[in-house]
Amino acid sequence: MITTSMLLISLAYSYYFAITNYNTMRIVTLEEHVSFPEMTQFLPDLLKNRKPSGPALQMMSKLSDITGERLNSMDEAGISMQVLSVENTDVNLLDPALAPAFASAYNDLLAAKIKQHPNRFAAFAHLPMTAPIAAADELERTVTNYGFRGAMIRGLTNGDFLDHPKFAPVFERAEKLGVPIYIHPGIPPAPVMDAYYSNVGGKSGTFDAIACWGWGWHSETAVHILRLLAAGTFDKYPKLKIIIGHMGEMLPMMWVRSNKAFMPGNGGENQRTLIDTFHEQLHSTTSGFFTQPPLQIAIDTFGIDNIMLSVDYPFSSNEMGINFLNEINIPQEQIEKIAYKNADKLLRL
Repeated sequence: MITTSMLLISLAYSYYFAITNYNTMRIVTLEEHVSFPEMTQFLPDLLKNRKPSGPALQMMSKLSDITGERLNSMDEAGISMQVLSVENTDVNLLDPALAPAFASAYNDLLAAKIKQHPNRFAAFAHLPMTAPIAAADELERTVTNYGFRGAMIRGLTNGDFLDHPKFAPVFERAEKLGVPIYIHPGIPPAPVMDAYYSNVGGKSGTFDAIACWGWGWHSETAVHILRLLAAGTFDKYPKLKIIIGHMGEMLPMMWVRSNKAFMPGNGGENQRTLIDTFHEQLHSTTSGFFTQPPLQIAIDTFGIDNIMLSVDYPFSSNEMGINFLNEINIPQEQIEKIAYKNADKLLRL
């Protein structure tokens, strides 16, 4: 006969082992940012004198840190590895003649900073997107020489989305190397800022919260992915893997409606449906989203094999990310996929 005492003891052991498992489970996060002030010396005066604004300015000490507060925070939260990426957005404005050398210097510095902790840090390459062929070469150099796990591209490049044919060398090289491209939001182009995000309530200037982290850049990244689909980019590079953050950048909510709109033959160049294409080639991280309803719809749409944990450090805290992970109420094997297995497989960690 099972007594009340036996039942309570059993429950206590179950709780203990559950907590112990979370504390010992491998955890990988892959939208974690850095920005190194020493790189400013390599910028032309026009960009050198521009100072970070908003959250980036407030977080500069954390962005520039690798092995101090960042590593301590990872240890306290139980995060095994961060995949680092360069935060700077102004570099997308660099002249094609200057961008390759700047990107190479940045990647060299990033590789040097993480070299002493190869089990704690990996990296996405910073690419000189204003010079696409050089960007492809830089991707291959960093993957081959430093073991970088792919690249992060931030928003538009001089107003151009990545479906423009000039960016084909980057996708070709990424597919050849077997590494993903992470498409992160960037600052909207000036005409978009003026048309959609300025003069709110009749007040002069732009409202950054609407333009960027509160709405605008998430919808822009979704548009970015839909343009790649409609342009046939995913079909042209069927082994290419694309990552986006922020729980799918609004795409999960629009999943069925967009799938109907982008059916093959509806005017786009895509040969497969949105759903089939995205299941095979599109991955999402949880970066900056720490509530359960968005996760559930992401699982229902992207699928559990296409979702990876991210924090968006230092703009979100590691503690927030781990608290969110601990609250997920799905089978343990699925939690492990989100926490590390999907990332380990995709990035070959």
